[in-house]
Amino acid sequence: MKIVMMLTSHDQLGNTGRKTGFWLEEFAAPYFVFRDAGVDLTLASPNGGQPPVDPRSYQPENQTLAMARFKKDKDAQADGEEAEVQLTHVVPFLVEDELLQLGAIFEKEANWQPFSLVDGRLIKGQNPASSTFAAQNLLGLLARKAA
Repeated sequence: MKIVMMLTSHDQLGNTGRKTGFWLEEFAAPYFVFRDAGVDLTLASPNGGQPPVDPRSYQPENQTLAMARFKKDKDAQADGEEAEVQLTHVVPFLVEDELLQLGAIFEKEANWQPFSLVDGRLIKGQNPASSTFAAQNLLGLLARKAA
């Protein structure tokens, strides 16, 4: 089985002048799930080259409360989590609001709780703490497809 993991090339947090990038936990957790499953894994970024790591993701105190980041390939982070880290005016739009406005059924758990679900071929992870579950859901979906 082959999987391409796309990591952001975006290194600026909106127009704040602060550095950003991919959140280490969001990369590392799925990486090890895929590696342990024997997946042929390719890492890539939209602009090529080495993707930037969000410097805050290295700080131990931030590992328990994963902060949202602005990035072009933004996940389905719940609006309440964006508000808690005071980024509602930095991100270009709030994913939860946008999906609801388009008529989607939006499911979520309490802020910062791991939550992932599968709807057809769409796999949703609520936040960085959900990355292990989202990776496991992807492997399950691909296994069912292969059967």
